[in-house]
Amino acid sequence: MRTKDTIETMRSLIDSKIPTFLWGAPGIGKSSIIKQIAHENGIECIDLRLSLMDPTDLKGIPFYERDTHSALWAPPSFLPRDGRGILFLDELNSAAPAVQASAYQLILDRKVGEYTLPEGWAIVAAGNREGDRGVVYRLPSPLANRFVHIEMEVNAADWRDWALSRGIDERVVAYIGFKNSALFGFDPLKNERSFATPRSWEAVHTIVNSSLSKTLWLEAIGGAVGEDAAVDFLGFCQVMDKLPDVDAILKGEDAEVSEDLSTLYALSSALVSRVLVSSSDEALSNLLRYSLKLKNEFAVMIIQDLQRQGVAMEHLDAFGEWVEAYAYLL
Repeated sequence: MRTKDTIETMRSLIDSKIPTFLWGAPGIGKSSIIKQIAHENGIECIDLRLSLMDPTDLKGIPFYERDTHSALWAPPSFLPRDGRGILFLDELNSAAPAVQASAYQLILDRKVGEYTLPEGWAIVAAGNREGDRGVVYRLPSPLANRFVHIEMEVNAADWRDWALSRGIDERVVAYIGFKNSALFGFDPLKNERSFATPRSWEAVHTIVNSSLSKTLWLEAIGGAVGEDAAVDFLGFCQVMDKLPDVDAILKGEDAEVSEDLSTLYALSSALVSRVLVSSSDEALSNLLRYSLKLKNEFAVMIIQDLQRQGVAMEHLDAFGEWVEAYAYLL
């Protein structure tokens, strides 16, 4: 299931308090999606790593009740007592079978020992697939049957929308737009320490915006996404360094128009990123008119990217000119 469909599905299942297990390869943003949904809904998200727990950690420890002369279980303090939120059991299938067994009752009956999960809380688990070379245990059938299972896949278009909304460096966004396959390069059959994932490309964004000298970028970026991807990305960055002046384009000044595909991908992403940072009607109008000079697919891509980010342009005369020029495509 592609990312945007996964988010929509998870929102509905969480709202309905249906226990859900989110599957996917490492580094594709499973945890981020759950925390994003919690943030959007203004609710809490408690992240429990059962792989770090013993079986008794979840149920609590027994203590002697003097009045009733019986043993009661003292539930752990990390479990929620009230309010609304998501109890997120990340890397559940990395937990030892005995720990997974201790989660049976909590997941199915929303209680364990003396503890009952508040009504306003949903249970979500996540984990890597068995073929992803992670430390995982096969989920016992009784536990697996307690979940609705959703498998998330990587989608470059969805990632670009996310990256633009988060202000990811325009060079990274442009490169992934130019070469979709570079977004995810994990192969469980290869014994690689570094490989490309959405998470590692976010690390590249941090690297290129840090104080690290450019002479060390190859080693650092290679350590995040792999050496081959790093070399290719830095070669693409050299193309971006030769782009027309983006600020001049947004001011309405004349600028050359390239026919090279890599240059057009780089320029399109640079223009969109710049408008999203500081937009004005004048800059937007100048961008719309400049896009009329580009190849059709890039003119459309620029406007679609801006519209998906909520940029209003329908009130501009330049948008009317743009629609008239591309009415046959729309």
